[in-house]
Formats: sequence, structure tokens, C-alpha cells
Amino acid sequence: MRTNQAEQPDQLELRPLSARSVVLSLLLGAHPPELPVKELVRRVEPFGVGGSTARAALSRMVAAGDLRRTDTVHRLSDRLLERQRRQDDAVHPRTRAWDGDWEMFVITATGRGPAERADLRTRLAALRLAELREGVWLRPANVSRPWPDDLAQVGERCAARPDRPAAELAAALWPLDAWAAKGRALLAHTARVDGPADRFTAFAAVVRHLLADPVLPAELLPADWPGTALRTAYADYRRELGTR
Repeated sequence: MRTNQAEQPDQLELRPLSARSVVLSLLLGAHPPELPVKELVRRVEPFGVGGSTARAALSRMVAAGDLRRTDTVHRLSDRLLERQRRQDDAVHPRTRAWDGDWEMFVITATGRGPAERADLRTRLAALRLAELREGVWLRPANVSRPWPDDLAQVGERCAARPDRPAAELAAALWPLDAWAAKGRALLAHTARVDGPADRFTAFAAVVRHLLADPVLPAELLPADWPGTALRTAYADYRRELGTR
């Protein structure tokens, strides 16, 4: 079970993005996620990535299977298209009114190796579930997202209404105070940072942080929850990039 630990603003420690990270961030934010080589090289230059460095990074990413190249256009691989979908859901989560039900997934399969167990945990966390105890994952039933059919092979999905007060249970399942503290620190950082490379790095960190937002009903969140403010700031930044 996770615990709440507040994070101080000086613990952000944002590191400059590599050429690969800059290219990926640009393509993950593009719809469709593809750009000609010349355009990619032009777009990464303001963020401190020179042309030769960008071209070398593109070649390595194609070889590694991160990108697919068709003539002069580079596109995200199928694996990274799934990452883009998760990022889009983090920036624009699809929610519905909450009636008090919780979504529960109970793992019933046995005999899985460590790698399979780790992969399953990663997938369930990406679905914004949290682990109550080993093999039992849940969350408020207020998000709308596709449910992978193959998970039926390893567990059972059902609705539940825990006896424990909902706000208390949510606070036990997710590090809400720590997430909010870091979110507010990121907001303060993006408001004061200047320069294209530094702003790009800061907002890449915002997106990563939003991926860990549990997207809970408002009544289960602490006061001054920064989720909406972070999404608004990121949307403003995307418009800034488009204008530039």
C-alpha cells in the first residue's frame, strides 16, 4: 500500500532532455505522430539539438524500433503509439459522473514469472488502478477508457462498494499529498522558467506527472488539487508552440 509523503519544490531536479527525448516529445504531441526529417530537424533546433545530432538520434531510433521511416517521413512505432494514447488520456482524461461505485480487478491466475507479474502491474497502473493488497486492484468507477480483453485471462473485473470511507480509501491507495505538492512545484517552475529548452523540459515533466494523476472524483481529492491547472498550463504551452 502506498503512503503519502509530501515532496518539496526543490526536489524537482529536472534534467535537460536528450536529443531522443526531444524528438519523442515532439512526435508524441503531434497528430498524426509523423513529421518529415527536415521538419523534425528544424523543430528540435530551438531546444538545443543541432542538426547532425538530431539526424544521428533519428537513425538510432529507427534502428531501435522507436520510429518507422517511410521515404523522408518518420513516424512513431506501434509500441509508442500506445504511449501516445496514454499521454493523450493523461492530458485529456475522459471521465463520467461518479455514483459511488468502485471498479475492482482481482488477479486469479497463478504460475506467472516475475517479468509477467511486473508487466501486469504496469498495465493495471496505466489503467489508473491502485493495489489495495496483493492481487486486488481498484479505483472509483469514474473514468472511461478501453479495457484490454486479454486481462480476462488473468483476473476478474467487477463493481464494488467498499465499507471504508471513500476519501480515506483513496488517500491510502494513492500518494495524493505528494502528487499535489509536486504538481504545485511544477506549476511554479513553469511560470518562472524562461528559454525554449528550459520550458520544453519543464512541460515534458508536467506531462510525465499527469500520467500518474489518479483522476479521482472531485469529492475524493484534497483541497487545492493542481490537476486542472497543470492541464490548462500544458494546453497553453501547446498553443504557444503552435504559434511559434
